[in-house]
Amino acid sequence: MKNFRCTFEKNQFFLMEVIHNIKNYQPKKPSILTIGTFDGLHIGHQKIIHNLVSKAKKEDLCSLVLTFFPHPRMVLQKDTQLKMIDTIEEKRQLLEKLGVEILIIQPFNREFSRMTALEYTRDILVNGLGISKLIIGYDHRFGRNREATIEDLKHFGLDYNFTVEEIPVQDVESIAVSSTKIRNAIITGHIKKANQFLGRHFLLCGTVVKGDKIGRKMGYPTANILIKEEYKLKPQNGVYLVQCHLYNQKFFGMMNVGKRPTISGKETQIETHFFEFEEDLYGKKLKIELLEKIRDEQKFDSLELLVEQLGVDKKNCQELIPYYL
Repeated sequence: MKNFRCTFEKNQFFLMEVIHNIKNYQPKKPSILTIGTFDGLHIGHQKIIHNLVSKAKKEDLCSLVLTFFPHPRMVLQKDTQLKMIDTIEEKRQLLEKLGVEILIIQPFNREFSRMTALEYTRDILVNGLGISKLIIGYDHRFGRNREATIEDLKHFGLDYNFTVEEIPVQDVESIAVSSTKIRNAIITGHIKKANQFLGRHFLLCGTVVKGDKIGRKMGYPTANILIKEEYKLKPQNGVYLVQCHLYNQKFFGMMNVGKRPTISGKETQIETHFFEFEEDLYGKKLKIELLEKIRDEQKFDSLELLVEQLGVDKKNCQELIPYYL
């Protein structure tokens, strides 16, 4: 089994400026910009961001990322059940680690979606952001009803004095990854595949809340996390090998996602038993990384059989840990 390592760990951390709404941005110098929802910030997105940051340093430009929240599909398709791979805060942290100087989170609503291509270019990109260069995908479309193409954008660039760098189709297709593929991998339990596409580990971040302490009575105390963002994608129900940094140390554990059918549970819960860790975590915010799925959710005929299976799960997880050290 190949040892997976997060590509983000190689980057030096620094403080990125976050601005909510383009109206609050005051350009201090010309910028190089890329635009997108960047859900998952996968290896394809990372290639774009690395290119952006590198060119910004070489050409003395400000590296700028424009993203939207809520996701446009959540606004324009009211019946959508779309869930996000990352919360907006998780996305912020990832972009910061990649070296982006400024992140602008633009509220997306129907009024914003009705801007024409000309209004969008003139009022947002030029007057609002003061761009000098734009890096964008070959299939980028913008303006009301996505009416304009990258060729239109290049023509606008001639009129408004900015250049457009197109990401060629072969660069995108050679990576062969998309947010949709990653979502599908996560909801079907293929976490290792999702992590390969992401170039990092899929995260669940939440606050530890009090549960019914049944796990403690069985000898497997758990940290139950509450994820406040309802739009956050949850993995398929089951048991997972996970890791988490606690008190500047990395601890492994096994996470159960599900309704706990053995005790007739009604609501989905996310609870993690950390190995070799017994401290109180109530009220703490945890960032738990999912490494791989161990088994599906299962109903047992008794708590004794469940405890027996938990012992097997723990053994299976511990046998895998050396590959993640």
